[in-house]
Amino acid sequence: MIRIAAARSHHTEIIVGIALAVLTTVIGALLGFIGPLKAVAVLLSIALAMWALSDLEHGLWGTILIITLLPFGTMPFKFVLTPTLLDLALAGVFLVYLAKWMTGQDHRLFVFPATTPILAFMMLALFSFVAGSGNATLTPNLMRKFAGFILNIALVFVVADHVSSHPKLARLLRVIILGGSAAALLGLTLYFIPVDLAERALNALHIVNYPTGTVLRYIEDNPANALRAIGTSVDPNAFGGLLAIVGALVVPQLATTRPLFGCRWSAWVMFALVAVTIVLTFSRTAMAALLAAILFVIPLRNRKMLWLLVLAVVLIVVLTVAPQYSGHFSAGLQGHDLATRMRFGEYKDAFTLIGRYPFFGVGFSAAPDVDIYLGVSSAYLLLAEQMGVVGLAAFMISIAVVLGWSMQHRRAALSDPDLAPQWLGIHAALIAALVIGLLDHYFVNLEFQAAQTFFWLLVGMALAATRLAQGLK
Repeated sequence: MIRIAAARSHHTEIIVGIALAVLTTVIGALLGFIGPLKAVAVLLSIALAMWALSDLEHGLWGTILIITLLPFGTMPFKFVLTPTLLDLALAGVFLVYLAKWMTGQDHRLFVFPATTPILAFMMLALFSFVAGSGNATLTPNLMRKFAGFILNIALVFVVADHVSSHPKLARLLRVIILGGSAAALLGLTLYFIPVDLAERALNALHIVNYPTGTVLRYIEDNPANALRAIGTSVDPNAFGGLLAIVGALVVPQLATTRPLFGCRWSAWVMFALVAVTIVLTFSRTAMAALLAAILFVIPLRNRKMLWLLVLAVVLIVVLTVAPQYSGHFSAGLQGHDLATRMRFGEYKDAFTLIGRYPFFGVGFSAAPDVDIYLGVSSAYLLLAEQMGVVGLAAFMISIAVVLGWSMQHRRAALSDPDLAPQWLGIHAALIAALVIGLLDHYFVNLEFQAAQTFFWLLVGMALAATRLAQGLK
């Protein structure tokens, strides 16, 4: 017995020695080929990936934190393709989910009323992609982005199936709200520190392939105008949209007797943080979306919360940027500023393209005619360009079925004191995203993978919350 134990100990020592040798060799190679900073980024990414692969819920948390804090981050090296951090997180989520099925840990598959229309939308997207692939060179990068688009839609089923209990839903919401609040705090910090320091801080993200140079954004991209908060989202409108959704999730927490974080004052702090940062993005669409979310919550939950709208208006008025903000908002409503005039031009061109290719669109690569282009600042018009009115109709039907099923069971959801604020917040966030889609495109644009993922994650959570309201496990 002593000899056997000694032999086992000897074998363990050999295995540990080999593992350490391999690890030090890999670290040395990384240091030599890509430098210390990128080597650290790679090793941290590997460590986070291993943590995410240990549990499906960990993978979803990691996905959310990437969406909120490093939405455009990629691996610091290229091997045929440069995978984004979000690519790796989503791959891990689907890998763990499939592994649960293959190992028999999960034998159920809940079918929702929206399952069929969402699957039809995915099939139409694939058809349009293949049909329009001849319009431009089919690059590996484009194929990667479209594969991400399909995986994002499929994430609905993973989330809706996995979130089968109140605690799981609550944990997911906490991660989103904390991640969004951290993003807002980071955005405020970068906004108020000296401009040159903010530029250097954002340029330091080059190790994960963030853009470098003059990365701060101003109204109409003119440094003579007001600075816009961007956080790590690169685009101020995308940053505002992210925060509008997070703010919508927080709104029902402000008046509930059972808040997610144990006390309501923490919800108030996070809401104020998010709301102030939205104002500083100067994103008119994001602010309108947050107001729409509040208007959705008030009649269903507590009409006394109407004073939240008054508070939002007062907040804008008392801020030092109030004159610039009101002028920016007024110019947009009147169609006088450059951004709004450009949008009107895009809408006109979009209707021209849709008129020529009305049924299945032109795909996701490029327009086939030299006198028109693919791209418009509206999620719905962009979908109609890419997938035609048939694809847009499939999308609208999918979302209508999700919301219709939710409204059908709203009384059951609102009668549960634990579920009610969560259910309301998720659907308010979905309403905010749909409002944003009227005047911005990033929830369906292949270049904004994180925004796509966030949207379909919300759809999956909406289905899960309504499923819980029905008492289905």
